[in-house]
Amino acid sequence: MDKLIVTRLLELVEPLVALSISHLTATTRQKLANDDLSVNVYPNDYGGFVYVGAPPYTVPAENDMATIFEAARLAGIVWLKFDSDAAIVDGLPIFEETDPL
Repeated sequence: MDKLIVTRLLELVEPLVALSISHLTATTRQKLANDDLSVNVYPNDYGGFVYVGAPPYTVPAENDMATIFEAARLAGIVWLKFDSDAAIVDGLPIFEETDPL
C-alpha cells in the first residue's frame, strides 16, 4: 500500500462517537428511524448515524439531540452513531422507550 494514500486517508478522518440510543426520547428515536430529524441522519436497524459537522452543521430542533450536539461540539466530534448496544454516557439524560415528550 502506498504510504501517501494512508497519510491522505488519515488527514480525512472525522471523529465519531458511539452512544446509546437511550439518550434520545421516544419521539426522537422514531424520527431517527423514519429519517425525519431536523438534521442529517442515516438510519439503520439499531439506531443510525447523525452528522454534527465541524463546526456543527446546524442546531437540531429536537431538544435531546441539541444537548448531545453541544457536547459533541465541545468534544470535537463530527459524527454520532446511535446504537441500542452502545455505551451510556454519564451526564447525558436517559429516556425510556415510551417516554412522552
